[in-house]
Amino acid sequence: MFARVMSAGLLGIDAYRIEVEVDCGSGIGQIQIVGLPDTAVKEAQERVRSAIKTCSFLMPTAKKWVVNLAPADTRKEGAAYDVPIAIGILASSGIVPTEFLAQIYMVGELSLDGSLRPVPGVLPMALQAKNAGALGIIVPEQNASEAQLVENLRVYPATHLKQVCEIVQNPEQCNYLHGQGRTEFAKEQKQYHCDLDFNEVNGQHAVKRALEIAAAGRHNILLVGPPGSGKSMLAQRLPGIMPPLSFDEALELTKLYSIAGLLNGSSSLILQRPFRSPHHSSSSKGLVGGGNYPRPGEISLSHTGILFLDELTEFPRHHLDLLRQPLESASITLSRAQHTLNYPASFLLVGACNPCPCGFLNDPIRACVCSPYQANRYWSKLSGPFLDRLDLHIDVPRLKENEIGGNNNAIGLNPEIQKNNMPIVESSTTIRLRVARAVEYQQERLGSETFAYNGKLNHKQIKQFCHIDQKSHELLVQAICQFGLSARSYDRLLRVSRTIADLDASENISFYHVAEALKYRLRTAQ
Repeated sequence: MFARVMSAGLLGIDAYRIEVEVDCGSGIGQIQIVGLPDTAVKEAQERVRSAIKTCSFLMPTAKKWVVNLAPADTRKEGAAYDVPIAIGILASSGIVPTEFLAQIYMVGELSLDGSLRPVPGVLPMALQAKNAGALGIIVPEQNASEAQLVENLRVYPATHLKQVCEIVQNPEQCNYLHGQGRTEFAKEQKQYHCDLDFNEVNGQHAVKRALEIAAAGRHNILLVGPPGSGKSMLAQRLPGIMPPLSFDEALELTKLYSIAGLLNGSSSLILQRPFRSPHHSSSSKGLVGGGNYPRPGEISLSHTGILFLDELTEFPRHHLDLLRQPLESASITLSRAQHTLNYPASFLLVGACNPCPCGFLNDPIRACVCSPYQANRYWSKLSGPFLDRLDLHIDVPRLKENEIGGNNNAIGLNPEIQKNNMPIVESSTTIRLRVARAVEYQQERLGSETFAYNGKLNHKQIKQFCHIDQKSHELLVQAICQFGLSARSYDRLLRVSRTIADLDASENISFYHVAEALKYRLRTAQ
């Protein structure tokens, strides 16, 4: 007897339909799996055999089951096919009816006692089931909240193989969950609160201004300063001033984390922009993705959020140069012999490092002990093309006396002096409102075109939206000639100037906007 069960496999960030075909014929009780299965899929025959035995099903004797995972020319990985293989064997043996098998997708790993275990990538699989017009999808109970993000799809959570058999026999009579992703997202988004706030950072007002510009236009930024000046602390608070995720952004980000197996059972949709901070000992595949079984790397896991590279100069130069193409295209393409995978990688890069090996070059208090050769060798770890893709270069100086501890009375200063001379410390909420308003200006300006932040404008859009007067143009040309900046730098300076103008709610880019953008660009050119 022949049976066909619907399931799904992963290819990059998306899923595709897999038909689990099972033929029951004469034999000696063997289960043979074909269709380019990996080791985990081949071992499913033992898990399935034990799970069926535990459920006390009377399997026919002297039979052989051939399981084909179609399409047969794509490699199948992981244990997500245990449940459809088990149901296919039971259906081909006449134990489970086949009436609804073509209408229900199913995924899940089986333990030896028949219980279901969660598997990664359920969200894209559920999206594939909906796009294929399926009635619903059967998933392990721990993956139910993830699959429920797909609207207009029945989600059948199951804890045991027996429960899966009951659902397959009569899905209309079994309990299921309704997909309601947007409703849940809107409800949880209102309750979301960021714990890290910019008002916790003392001083560094110029750096906060640069980070605000970076957040508003998605401009990559480099923070350079002595140890303990607050570089990491500032970078960690950057997601708190970025606009909240839209539902489509959150869904795409959740798909990435689902594929990588980084979602826990209690979470549904990712609400916060990611902040990824890989160690400088990370491998190149860990950064950009790949491996024998390709998975998203850190640049994709930081999609729509922040990729923070602390101690930037300690990263191997080759690893940093691998980021050059994703910084331009906002995606990473991994080519393999059998297929090509494309992962989104629209991230804001924040790099932090010391000005020299000892960390105290140009420090007003501690003397630098590095020779010119050591300092040059330290900076040579960052290639020119890589630095050219960082729009903002900002010094993070040592805190002043009246900024240490955030309490002037503790250091003997008059509070009135602080009140009259120190800039007002703003919260992340206040800064985020300005950033959101600048993003709205960008959206209105692009109109019906595909939205792109100022930092991602193409050459045509730069000509259209980044007009400057003759005086500003002469300033940029003079700076490029004097400091040896590239032609790419000219475009990036225009993009940053456009963002500064948006933060000032100015329709036109003024000379002062260009001058401020140039100030952030010339830090490492000096």
